[in-house]
Amino acid sequence: MKLLVLLSRFPYPLDKGDKLRAFHQLRYLARHHDICLLALTDEAVSAEAEAAVGPLCRGGLHVHRLRKPGIALSMARALASGRPAQVGYFYDAAAQARVEALLREFQPDHVYCQLIRMAEYLRPYAGRYPMTLDYMDVFSAGMVRRAANAPAWQRPVMALEARRLLAYEAEAFGWFRHHTIISDQDRQLINHPERQRIHVVLNGIDTDFFQPQDRPREHDLVFCGNMSYHPNVDAAVFLATEILPLVHRTHPGARLLIAGTTPVARVLALASEHVTVSGWLPDIRDAYAAARVFVAPMRVGTGLQNKLLEAMAMRLPCVTTPLANNALRGEPGEDLLVGETAAELAGHLARLLSEAPLAEALAARGQEFVRQHYNWAAATRKLEVLFEK
Repeated sequence: MKLLVLLSRFPYPLDKGDKLRAFHQLRYLARHHDICLLALTDEAVSAEAEAAVGPLCRGGLHVHRLRKPGIALSMARALASGRPAQVGYFYDAAAQARVEALLREFQPDHVYCQLIRMAEYLRPYAGRYPMTLDYMDVFSAGMVRRAANAPAWQRPVMALEARRLLAYEAEAFGWFRHHTIISDQDRQLINHPERQRIHVVLNGIDTDFFQPQDRPREHDLVFCGNMSYHPNVDAAVFLATEILPLVHRTHPGARLLIAGTTPVARVLALASEHVTVSGWLPDIRDAYAAARVFVAPMRVGTGLQNKLLEAMAMRLPCVTTPLANNALRGEPGEDLLVGETAAELAGHLARLLSEAPLAEALAARGQEFVRQHYNWAAATRKLEVLFEK
């Protein structure tokens, strides 16, 4: 089958959730299909990144660079027309022309579009080609949660963007034959009467890559992620300023590692005697392997937390919130520990730091849980079945 794939970001390196999902899906789809990829980018793509993705694209690899002046103009047009700002951010007339040319020249059997950011490019072709939209996350719900914790002056802007995203998510539904999303929790947030038609396609975990490592544990706790992404920034600040001080009541020497690319000023400011902010690491496994317990105290955001899958695969005992676990669907108390308040989360962390048998049992069950339920080959096969319908 000839597949045309549209992505809003180049899918390598794997430093963001949408890039990770796209890369591994491409990796498995390329085994049986000819892929033509059009990826947008607002930054330079390295030769290493192209070398990692190029072999997966027998039908061609096309990279379209978005420039700041064009982005600003497109966002202004989107705001004036009632479309979400982030749809405008990723829309470019020259990229639209490339989509049209690729449809004409490549003549795909199916078109796969990741995220509503890219759906606008396919609006003119609704009903003319078999197409699948991967919502992945529900951006409108994420914006609502983000607005709730934003400064007062930002809330009206975010509320407007959330309303536009909600409407756009429903409108785009009708342009596509099939639809996918990362979790049932997210599916229920799509404001469309036929949302049950959306297929849940989970992420997977590369268990050959993410394996336990026997090495000294320099830190007690670790949290990983893209540290310019608001839900991760919020979680890092919550962890360092509210949860860790409670852990210190029983474990005064407990050390926290905050690891991940592009930390913003709020995250960098958390560095202290007991908190290390590493920034980007060439191999994120080094962060997991350096700590005794993984914690993801997510309070905002949507979708499945890949960081939890990675930590569990590396046999770390994990602590998270109901928001994150509702997508993961682990069994609290069996596969991981779940708490909502700073006191609940700190209590779980203190127990795991004190009770080695509990920590080891939880880590073992968590590792088995992700091995059983999160498999890239099985998840991507669900996509193939949709494409073949």
